[in-house]
Amino acid sequence: MWFLFAVLCALLWGGADLFYKKGTVAEDKYSPMKIVVAVGLVMGVHAILYMLIKNVSFTIMDVVKYLPISAMYIISMWVGYRGLRYLDLSIASPVQNASGALVSLLLLLVFQTEVNALDIIGMVIIFGGVIAMGIIDKKEEDYVPLIESEKKYSVSVLAILFPILYCVLDALGTFGDAVYLDELQIISEDAALVSYELTFLLCSLVCLTYLLVKKQKFEFKTDKFKLGAAIFETTGQFFYVFAMAGNAVIAVPLVGAYCIFSVIFSKIFLKEKLSVSKLIVVIGVIIGIILLGLSEGLQA
Repeated sequence: MWFLFAVLCALLWGGADLFYKKGTVAEDKYSPMKIVVAVGLVMGVHAILYMLIKNVSFTIMDVVKYLPISAMYIISMWVGYRGLRYLDLSIASPVQNASGALVSLLLLLVFQTEVNALDIIGMVIIFGGVIAMGIIDKKEEDYVPLIESEKKYSVSVLAILFPILYCVLDALGTFGDAVYLDELQIISEDAALVSYELTFLLCSLVCLTYLLVKKQKFEFKTDKFKLGAAIFETTGQFFYVFAMAGNAVIAVPLVGAYCIFSVIFSKIFLKEKLSVSKLIVVIGVIIGIILLGLSEGLQA
């Protein structure tokens, strides 16, 4: 089942990307914080309902135990939301998407996990596709910042720092998840999911309080997309936890391919142009996913 969970997670997070793009207001410096509020509130509601419905065995120590991983994910997501305000940051998208490769290599080196030929071929194809998509984006983008007054960020060290930080923090969080949920089984999937979502809820409440003090208004026209992104993000997180608990080494590249699905959804729903180069990459990644699915079927 881990394979299905990983694919569903990638699909949902690819969909979340669409809503993040539509919900980000370039001129609103508080936009990233508003996204944190939306995601945290939805995750908090889901965590409470999940605990009540499934009667999850859960203590405050689980939150503390899982806090380092929660922190890595939440900070990396905030960094990612900040980066959405600068179109030029797509120049470093290969760096952002390299986190999955880093994690798989770490797991293979540290835990010496066994993988077969199909797994290796599928992982290489997917990683190659993700990096290729970033390189193609770099060549096709205008590199014009969304905010004219902040053009300086398009070539500054600060701008490049966003994707690098995202890559490192996300890789640390994913590696920690693989250790906690799969390799050492330090915490259960249910406890990890609830701990993360309640921590995110706390962060969102802090951000909401700050926004209210600053007398910031929420606009339904754009904030409805933030809410949509939050719903997709939360649902994807649900499947992600169980995918990582099943087979972390192979699940990592699958989940990391969500940016490919984002491109597909952009073509379908936003009518964005899909170049021949991107189409070839998308087909390649789909072939890689099919290979991993075949490998899972043969091992079942």
